[in-house]
Amino acid sequence: MAAQPMTGPWTLRMPAAMAATLREHLFPGDGDEHGAVIGASVVTTPRGTRLLARRLYLAKDGTDYVAGQRGYRMLTATFVGDRVRDCRSQGLAYLAVHCHGGSTRVSFSRTDLASHERGYPALRDILGTTPAGGLVFAADAVAGDLWLPDGARAELDRAVITGWPITTLYSEPPTPPTSDLTYDRQSRVFGDRGQAILAGQKVAVIGAGGAGSLIVEYLSRLGVGELVIVDPDRVERTNLPRLVGARARDAHVWMTEPSKPQWLQTLGRRWATPKVKVARRLARQANQRIRVHALQADVTQTAIAASLVDCDYIFLAADSMQARLVVNALIHQYLISGVQVGAKVQVGPGGAVTDVFSVVRPVAPGFGCLWCNELISPARLQEEALTAEQLRQQRYVEDDAVHAPSVISLNAVAAAHAVDDYLHTVTGLLPTAYEPRWRRFHPLAPTALQRVRCDIPRASAGCTECSGTGRLGQGNGTPLPTR
Repeated sequence: MAAQPMTGPWTLRMPAAMAATLREHLFPGDGDEHGAVIGASVVTTPRGTRLLARRLYLAKDGTDYVAGQRGYRMLTATFVGDRVRDCRSQGLAYLAVHCHGGSTRVSFSRTDLASHERGYPALRDILGTTPAGGLVFAADAVAGDLWLPDGARAELDRAVITGWPITTLYSEPPTPPTSDLTYDRQSRVFGDRGQAILAGQKVAVIGAGGAGSLIVEYLSRLGVGELVIVDPDRVERTNLPRLVGARARDAHVWMTEPSKPQWLQTLGRRWATPKVKVARRLARQANQRIRVHALQADVTQTAIAASLVDCDYIFLAADSMQARLVVNALIHQYLISGVQVGAKVQVGPGGAVTDVFSVVRPVAPGFGCLWCNELISPARLQEEALTAEQLRQQRYVEDDAVHAPSVISLNAVAAAHAVDDYLHTVTGLLPTAYEPRWRRFHPLAPTALQRVRCDIPRASAGCTECSGTGRLGQGNGTPLPTR
């Protein structure tokens, strides 16, 4: 990915597990000051520059964090030197961390700022292409002073902790937003601030089919400010019962009747409306102010995946293994929370329905990795890499006209629960002790307890995707697994 000039606003993003470790270190209950260093990947996008926390170095009191020569405490020269060299070798920004008292407001002291002016220009020169800077945390606030490679200086706008809930920290509480009467009924649930958060979000929906079209409808009506909708396909006649917003003329039904000549049917399929255009129309009917990027393409294309790195949340409603692979990588590599949704009807011999279920699988940096939980099949990835002709030759596809069973109400169960999770976590309604689960809804199960099944997803140590030795927080430091 080509380098871009570093521009604001500047945001720090941290995985929830790292943030919890840092909080425990900074605020152990003794009321004292403690220190650490964060090594962060730097990703500049049209929406600003993101610092993706990849490495956390805790400073040991009395050894690495000692009595200061001019201030109260300081990191030792040895600790600073070692960490700067680590960051330089990995292409990371160097962020020195300490804590102050207080809760929702925090700022650097004059002594802090004087130490920055003495030390950070030299550290910036050592790093070369990434910023050096300092962060000061209070219990529920953070401020940052960043020294940029071009000699400029910038303030951190916010820090985002990508867990459940998604927590955003500022140096002081933001100015209360103006009420919007359009959303009066729902803002009574999560407040005007929650509504303003939704308006500032950029959300991706991968797959604009049965589940994806419902997600687009829900997000648009909630007041999300910007949507990126990705799907390569066009509307077909069999999509109409479950594709929200689709019309018969989108599928050119009269041209694709089985009784029509084959050449006319082919033209009808070729001229059918792309699903993303139906989704864009649907979104704008629900919310005239929404910004929609309708990408008739596959998320596995490098340029398409790259356009999602500054999203705030990703809904995966496409079921190819390659799409799962790419979205799983985006979530962990760029520290973006998301969810995989779907519905399935399993049919046994003779066409008998054996199971019906909807699934909602939240995925966040370091949590819910689709690789760790065997939801990305290497065999299926290899199969999807074959051409249509190769598939036919190897009999992976017996009949292109056979479609998997699908029903709109099953998609609605998954879509509604997934959007509810998103809504509650970004607007701050979830309690801090909330524990996410993967959920499967089985409407045909004989007992109520069996109709909703919850699982805690596994995490494999050293996973190449979700661990600190893998993609986690790498940003542009490693290529996405695109085609």
